[in-house]
Amino acid sequence: MSENKGFELGTIGALGLSVVSSVSIVICNKALISSLGFTFATTLTSWHLLVTFCSLHVALWMKFFEHKPFDAKAVIGFGILNGISIGLLNLSLGFNSVGFYQMTKLAIIPCTVLLETLFFRKKFSRSIQLSLTILLMGVGIATVTDMQLNTLGSILSLLAVLTTCIAQIMTNTIQKKYKVSSTQLLYQSCPYQALTLFISGPFLDWFLTSQNVFAFKYTPQVLVFIILSCLISVSVNFSTFLVIGKTSPVTYQVLGHLKTCLVLAFGYVLLHDPFSWRNILGILVALVGMVLYSYLCTRESQQKTTDASAQSSSQAKEGEAEALINIENGTGILVDAAVPKAPVWSSNKDLHA
Repeated sequence: MSENKGFELGTIGALGLSVVSSVSIVICNKALISSLGFTFATTLTSWHLLVTFCSLHVALWMKFFEHKPFDAKAVIGFGILNGISIGLLNLSLGFNSVGFYQMTKLAIIPCTVLLETLFFRKKFSRSIQLSLTILLMGVGIATVTDMQLNTLGSILSLLAVLTTCIAQIMTNTIQKKYKVSSTQLLYQSCPYQALTLFISGPFLDWFLTSQNVFAFKYTPQVLVFIILSCLISVSVNFSTFLVIGKTSPVTYQVLGHLKTCLVLAFGYVLLHDPFSWRNILGILVALVGMVLYSYLCTRESQQKTTDASAQSSSQAKEGEAEALINIENGTGILVDAAVPKAPVWSSNKDLHA
């Protein structure tokens, strides 16, 4: 029972850390990109991952966690795939309208559900599916405004959705298959993610913005926000792997949409972004879907725990009953053999007496 409570507290802590760090970095990056004109998102992400790796290396040196090497091919493939998915999401935003990009992000949940159902035989109840539908409708109402389609943008969005879904499913399955923690997986895959984006980032950013990241004028204010963004990213990357490992890729995406709603609200309060009744309605509908999803997941988890404990107790009772039946049928000879018997006197000894 205490182990279950510890797991629940760890999960709640991971979810809370993910929400706080993600909302913080979005606000920080929004100020960096919108106010200070630093529009090199892919290159900035590569710096995030580089700082994350350096931080984890220091943590390893201080023995906060143990290095656990495993399948090198899996690590390299996973790291490169993660880097590609980030680059494709940025390209999707560059070649599509904001509304279509939001639709791309919404498509990640149903795509993840489909992939897990087809390839991992995971079952999602109708109640869970209904709660996810309500959530997606709410986020769609709040965020999707214009819908402008083009062929290249649609292809990039499709690739971005597929790579993101596969990467997040791999995050969960690798941790379970190789029995590694989120920190161990992040530490080993981070260099490959960072290298992928460090090489491709400047080219992608130049392609999307027609500006050179190396020719940008780095004022002290810009440098402060870049450093702050990189420091927050350590918590973001760590909490991402932690949440997916402790819960599931679908739960992580649900949490991502909660962050979107919070970012909209904080943007209105702190940055005075325009806010309409449509945004408020969408956020409220999305929150209903999130609460319903959380409640149903908790209920199903408790049901599984109850069923497992009932099954183990019934197996124990069956074992006891089988032992009693064996004794009654006289098959407990070995037990009888261990009981000391009365001594048999020899007739020769009696004569000598």
